Amino acid sequence: MATMTSIPLPSSSSSLHLNIYSSLPTFSPKHTHDHVPCWFRPTRQRLSSKTLPRGLRIRNAATKPAKSPAEEDWKIKREYLLQKKVRSVDVKEALRLQKENNFVILDVRPEAEFKEAHPPGAINVQIYRLIKEWTAWDIARRAAFAFFGIFSGTEENPEFIQSVESKIDKNAKIIVACAAGGTMKPTQNLPEGQQSRSLIAAYLLVLNGYANVFHLEGGLYKWFKEELPSVTEE
Repeated sequence: MATMTSIPLPSSSSSLHLNIYSSLPTFSPKHTHDHVPCWFRPTRQRLSSKTLPRGLRIRNAATKPAKSPAEEDWKIKREYLLQKKVRSVDVKEALRLQKENNFVILDVRPEAEFKEAHPPGAINVQIYRLIKEWTAWDIARRAAFAFFGIFSGTEENPEFIQSVESKIDKNAKIIVACAAGGTMKPTQNLPEGQQSRSLIAAYLLVLNGYANVFHLEGGLYKWFKEELPSVTEE
């Protein structure tokens, strides 16, 4: 009867792997990755400030810019407004203060809304404006607005404080107004009040050194509803 002779096999898969490449040149471990020869791997070069030409910088335009003061959490803005004793006034008191105490009404609505109707003597500096830039980030924001059927998306006006300073003295008494008004008063449904454009504007004014800032409770919607004086512009 014929006898069968056993043939020894490699003790592990790693031994088999080495036998397969035994006829190939030998490389040190630093030249391989996960047992894959280096000539199978594409080379990759990391760009850094040292490898870039002078004056050239890489910028990802689709990345959201850093948070601005206007984008701060409402809770923080509200606490700061209360700390600085920013007081809300109703529309009739605002009219009286404007007539008798030379208070300035700062209307922060878009210019088009301001021209349709506004309190006599009010000064307009819009806190938000139509999106102007065309970076990848701005295009993405336009698309997001368009998704909700809004084709005139807005962004924070970076020249808001600069424009206010060119029109209103730092010592002036200012009543900030927008359409809805918002409120700092807590309610059962809104324990921290309701943020609005005028409250955001008031926050920015106080941050930038305006000490006599007031807020129009109920907004210009209530002003017009009460049939208080208003003017239009062509």
